[in-house]
Amino acid sequence: MTSLELAKMIMDVLDGTKAADVRCYDVRGKSPITDFFIVATGLSSPHLRAVVSSVRSEMSKEGVPSYRNSGEPDSGWVVLDYVDVVVHAFTHEAREYYDLDGLWKDSPRIKADGEA
Repeated sequence: MTSLELAKMIMDVLDGTKAADVRCYDVRGKSPITDFFIVATGLSSPHLRAVVSSVRSEMSKEGVPSYRNSGEPDSGWVVLDYVDVVVHAFTHEAREYYDLDGLWKDSPRIKADGEA
């Protein structure tokens, strides 16, 4: 599976959990860490917990190991590291505060399948 295919698969999972404002930034050549950053918002701590749990579960079913995970839903920010794709799941307040969207705003965005 390519990193782009993995990113789209994760975006589909996030869409299924009703995560808000899912954005995928193509940072190939700009970041030495990963190819894609996905940023998503959970509408509450319980929703954020469900979003993170769904991504972990679906990636595990697909045989995609997580390199590392960091944070807890109650903290407002969880990072799921799949090496070529790093997922940042935030509460609304944490997403505004850390502004990763602003950091990567000049990077091309990848649209989810079916997104206009």
